[in-house]
Amino acid sequence: MSGHSKFANIKHKKEKNDAARGKVFTILGREIAVAVKEGGPDPANNSRLRDVIAKAKANNMPNDTIDRGIKKAAGDAASVNYEEVTYEGYGPSGTAIIVKALTDNKNRTASNVRNAFTKGSGSVGTQGCVSYMFDEKGQIILSKEELEDADITLSADDLMMIALDAGAEDFSEEEDSFEIITLPEDFSAVREAIEAEKIPMASAEVTMLPQTYVTLTDENDIKQLQRTLDLLDEDDDVQDVYHNWDE
Repeated sequence: MSGHSKFANIKHKKEKNDAARGKVFTILGREIAVAVKEGGPDPANNSRLRDVIAKAKANNMPNDTIDRGIKKAAGDAASVNYEEVTYEGYGPSGTAIIVKALTDNKNRTASNVRNAFTKGSGSVGTQGCVSYMFDEKGQIILSKEELEDADITLSADDLMMIALDAGAEDFSEEEDSFEIITLPEDFSAVREAIEAEKIPMASAEVTMLPQTYVTLTDENDIKQLQRTLDLLDEDDDVQDVYHNWDE
């Protein structure tokens, strides 16, 4: 996985998140509600909830907000009717896009997603049309700056051994970060091993990693794709957007 740093994208995403924190907390609140409905409100017995909590903390969601979300979902589980839906499609120059959403109205969400693709000169395709170009992996990003601020003095080799001993598939070092890749089923164990060492994580989630990246050189293509991504980002139903554009 080395050679293509994801940390710049993580930082960019977090900067955008800071400007639209309400949107981010809405997304995470829905994920917490679904996790609680599936496995109960106790993180010790609910690995999905543990993972969502870790993701929330990486996005600077306050602990009391997380706790309130869990309590609300536990007391109102019957009203949690979000459905997970996935859309796949194409942006300019054949860029591949996957959209994952949690919605209580599939018709509304499908219309909004289709509109975002159309306005960016793209198109929604059939299930499976682009997902074969991605691998589902657990991905953990450690920021060197955050490690230094937390006074973590472990070497790259030490970090790598913690990750690999816990079941990680790959460990790579970039200029400003470390990237840990796991199989989806090993993600929780690896994340918890890192958390146990009190190592801060810039990002920790199961994601879709492109097998290859597409470089766009036409300014109009870049503008159109960015329009699609911005429209999807503004939609409260949309949880995650994955693409193979090499930004």
